[in-house]
Amino acid sequence: MDEQKNIFSKWLIVQAYKHDGSLHRQWSPGYVVLETDEYWALATKSSLVTEDDGRRWMTKENAIFLLFKKQWLNVICMFKEAGGICYYTNIASPTILDDGYLRYVDYDLDLKLFPDKVIKSLDEQEFLTNAKRYGYSPDLIKAIRRSFQETREAMEKGVFPFADSTIESLYQKFLAENQPFIPRHFVPRH
Repeated sequence: MDEQKNIFSKWLIVQAYKHDGSLHRQWSPGYVVLETDEYWALATKSSLVTEDDGRRWMTKENAIFLLFKKQWLNVICMFKEAGGICYYTNIASPTILDDGYLRYVDYDLDLKLFPDKVIKSLDEQEFLTNAKRYGYSPDLIKAIRRSFQETREAMEKGVFPFADSTIESLYQKFLAENQPFIPRHFVPRH
């Protein structure tokens, strides 16, 4: 029974909130393939995403979701069908584990690194609008802008978490740990 409990405890739900504490988005459980002092790495073959308005949609790609404990970001590393990894980075509060959920505050600014190494900045206007709406403090805005710049620099250098080989090895570990269970003494009926 302990082994079964351990298996289920490796699957966690991720929740993103807005600055006012309202739920913004939730993902179906991902498998914790690695936890370090710095981050959680969750793996999925696809995920059901539920938006704050109740709208639901499925992700298309296999992915590794890196949720950092001390840094102001998280990264969804999506394996593209045509090859390569696309990195979608949310500038966000550090992630916490709370009551079995991984939770963070989404601060709107996003960066996307494509497999051809093109970097695209996203949602600047949403960030400016929400900074006014929620009354982000000058120190918070400074932390968000600093994380955005540091993330862009890491993307340009191709260092972790934007290192394809590390992300690929995390996904291989997920696949190895999630093989179908077949009892050793199983004899199929004819």
